[in-house]
Amino acid sequence: MSLQVEKLEKNMAKLTIEVSAEELDKAIQAAYLKQRKHISVPGFRKGKVPRQMIEKMYGVEIFYEDAANALIPDAYANAYDESGLEIVSQPSIDVVQLEKGKPFIFTAEVALKPEVTLGEYKGLKVDKVSTRVTAKEVDARLEEEQKKNARTITVEDRAVQDGDEVIFDFEGFVNGVAFEGGKGENYPLTIGSGAFIPGFEEQLIGVEVEKEVEVNVTFPEEYHAEDLAGKEATFKCTVHEIKVKELPELDDDFAAEVSEFDTLEEYKADIKAKIKEQKITEGNRQKEDQAVEKAVANATMDIPEAMIDTQVGQMTQEFAQRLQSQGLSMEQYFQFTGLTADKMKEEMRPQAVKRIETRLVLEAIAKAENIEISDEKLDAELTKMAETYQMEVDKLKEYMGESEKAQMKADMAVQEAVTLLVDNAVEE
Repeated sequence: MSLQVEKLEKNMAKLTIEVSAEELDKAIQAAYLKQRKHISVPGFRKGKVPRQMIEKMYGVEIFYEDAANALIPDAYANAYDESGLEIVSQPSIDVVQLEKGKPFIFTAEVALKPEVTLGEYKGLKVDKVSTRVTAKEVDARLEEEQKKNARTITVEDRAVQDGDEVIFDFEGFVNGVAFEGGKGENYPLTIGSGAFIPGFEEQLIGVEVEKEVEVNVTFPEEYHAEDLAGKEATFKCTVHEIKVKELPELDDDFAAEVSEFDTLEEYKADIKAKIKEQKITEGNRQKEDQAVEKAVANATMDIPEAMIDTQVGQMTQEFAQRLQSQGLSMEQYFQFTGLTADKMKEEMRPQAVKRIETRLVLEAIAKAENIEISDEKLDAELTKMAETYQMEVDKLKEYMGESEKAQMKADMAVQEAVTLLVDNAVEE
């Protein structure tokens, strides 16, 4: 194999790869041996037709495509290694010469990792985040826990109030005629939830159990059932049950029941500490995001389109895998959302560009600051991973090749670059 590299504009390159005529003939012969059992020629048993006879009948090109497809992956992989280029896209392949008895020549157009010119990345101004916790925030968190532990009881001595859950029957009529889908029995509804069309739930307030009431409403103009959109309707409703949430008392007994603490004051102190910890974590993340965004904005680079296309492809695959873990296919997702593959990729494009820019800038900062990850740091990170996955660190190392370890070091260096940005940022 021989290789020629031509640098193109906008961080692109063309690799011209030549495979010897002997290797091409071997690939053609292999394609013949693979296909001959599927080719019928009168006078010959299936699978026994000579190659020359097949080429005479169908043309010498009959095995070219399979031969090329067999040669290209390995030839490109060897060229990738030999070129020494930082290639950041899938290759665009174009066959230049494919003829028996001559070398097989094809080109691979690829995107190269662009150079980054860094701007200011130290002393960047970020927002000062308050980690103060107010009594109102503690009370709100306490109220959430109180509602989680509420019990539902049935009330019989009053009419429906806002916030109640009612069990009721209803039937809807338009111009005195019942319409399809407008009837329900023993239907649960929380008054004020907005689950029914506007104006419906409010008219149930004040209704007594087992007394029929008429609810008059107008369907919205944009209602999903076109035959009802904008029409006036009457619903005959009968409430069978009224249920309310009974909240537990906020006292020491409540604290002991829902937490590891004996008193309400201790429990509230723990809530306050956890809210503060959460604010610190969120504040640090916010500072990281702001510092990285400003460092990226201050840098310049020329990202090739093929690199963006490759990133979009990776993001699409990641999304498809997440869907699959939820039991959905991409085809089902497109049906549900009305999106197309092209439209989804178009929507992903800005995020793809942001990912690329962020990674390139952080890698450039790591290089400028001589951030390197030692084998000892890598081992420490692998030990943490092994503990997380509850496996022996030596076993984890066995599963990882040198490329995976190199990628881990690169990722760790990028994270240290983020830390450097935050440590040198100025809060205001």
